[in-house]
Amino acid sequence: MADSIFTKIIKGEIPSHKVYEDDNTFAFLDIHPKTPGHVLVVPKQQIESLWDVPDKDFEALMITSKKVAQRIEEVMKPQKVGLMVEGVGVPHAHVHVFPFNSLKEFHTIADQNAEPDHKALAAMAKKLSF
Repeated sequence: MADSIFTKIIKGEIPSHKVYEDDNTFAFLDIHPKTPGHVLVVPKQQIESLWDVPDKDFEALMITSKKVAQRIEEVMKPQKVGLMVEGVGVPHAHVHVFPFNSLKEFHTIADQNAEPDHKALAAMAKKLSF
């Protein structure tokens, strides 16, 4: 299987705005965020379907997602922090963790063709990194 864009990010072949990393997971800002502070959490092992991720890696993915959500709550103080698994777009299991203050924000679909604001993303990564 060819390396996914997320695997290339984990390997450092593509730059990212990392907020967290441990032995099993990697968390970085989505370059097309639903809301500012939208983080993608991925297992370091590239597996396409979340349901095929081995239990130990699935547990690590959920623990990291919780840590990221708690960090978002602490730093950004949104009304809620959402979690979504949609499984399309990139053949590498991943979880979306993002702050939101309304159902409209929760259901926002970001423009995937917009030019990323790397200055804003870098500033956000600095705030959320732990």
